[in-house]
Amino acid sequence: MARYVTHLESAIDGTQLPANQLATMHEGRPLWVRYDLDAVGKALTKDMLREREPTMWRYRELLPVGTEHFEVTLGEGMSPLLACPRLGKKFGLSHLWIKDESQLPTGSFKSRGLAMAITMAKHFGITRVALPTAGNAGGAAAAYAARAGMECYVFMPDDTPAINAYECAAAGAHVYGVNGLITDCGRLVREGKEVMGWFDLSTLKEPYRIEGKKTMGLELAEQFSWKLPDVILYPTGGGTGLIGMWKAFNELRAMGWLESQQMPRMVAVQSDGCCPIVRAFDAGERFAKPFENAATMASGIRVPAAVGDFMILDALRESSGRAVAVDENHITEWLRLAMSSEGIAVCPEAAACIGAIETLTSDGWIKPDERVVIFNTGAAQKYTEAIKIEFPQLDINESIDWNVFA
Repeated sequence: MARYVTHLESAIDGTQLPANQLATMHEGRPLWVRYDLDAVGKALTKDMLREREPTMWRYRELLPVGTEHFEVTLGEGMSPLLACPRLGKKFGLSHLWIKDESQLPTGSFKSRGLAMAITMAKHFGITRVALPTAGNAGGAAAAYAARAGMECYVFMPDDTPAINAYECAAAGAHVYGVNGLITDCGRLVREGKEVMGWFDLSTLKEPYRIEGKKTMGLELAEQFSWKLPDVILYPTGGGTGLIGMWKAFNELRAMGWLESQQMPRMVAVQSDGCCPIVRAFDAGERFAKPFENAATMASGIRVPAAVGDFMILDALRESSGRAVAVDENHITEWLRLAMSSEGIAVCPEAAACIGAIETLTSDGWIKPDERVVIFNTGAAQKYTEAIKIEFPQLDINESIDWNVFA
């Protein structure tokens, strides 16, 4: 059995920390997990991957577990990469794809990060966890904590989509609605830590959730035969997915696995109702100021202050990418456009990415023949409040005039 992690590294100043003990942050900022990539390259080949089960654990040499088998899993399969020709045509794009994370065990991309975070927490002897959530992370944490036999406490804004609260409670978590935003929920987790003795699973406040999320990038590279797309649009709240993918691409490039040295231009997409990353990017700043009065129906990107703000902004600039805020009032319109065009049940956060495509194609930043990927980070069915529509009713006790259907 082998593990290829060499150390943990502070993302803010490069300080190295040992990897064989429980860790949170350094100087209040996140940690990277670093690997012996030369050793990984000698132990793992592309041919070997083809023989493995199609789950996120197929990349185990590039994950904290290495070749040991102690993962807490619900069967996190590779999410499909779906061509979207009709939707692409509406924006003049020949090669538009959606990577559909809604098909993961808990209905969102959060399955990846929380599977890894809970795996490592259990490995280090943790028995009780807590986290603030905009919705999907709570459901995933509750499910994987149940799988691991852990106790889980979830704090979510009280206007979070109801299905998320039900999902957490059904998995046995202690769920609390909070009259406030996710930042207020995070404060409660911090305040209760000493008394309750729980481990804080908040976004980027432990180093392993990002390692689960980076498998999105590893999968995408493999699905595109190791030639990365030109543009990736990612709905950005806490930003672990975007950060994780950029880390994955850099690791693959260092190993010599990519067919081209050209890296994707990363696009962080937010709503104009909560866009701290966009404001910081446009202002040329490395750190984002908290966004006042944050409000968006896309609850997953309603994050007024991200602990990994500088990591997101670094990735955008290193990739020659962009940060785009879309009109909150059109998110439902874009959601229905995607679903009616391609049948993919996109969440409001992914719908915001469609709005960003509208902006970036109209100003010429995305070219018609470029390969463009949107990440659908969750299932539309988990946002019943967002997709609710009125539809005609039929009275079966009266004769139906079928001419009205013509």
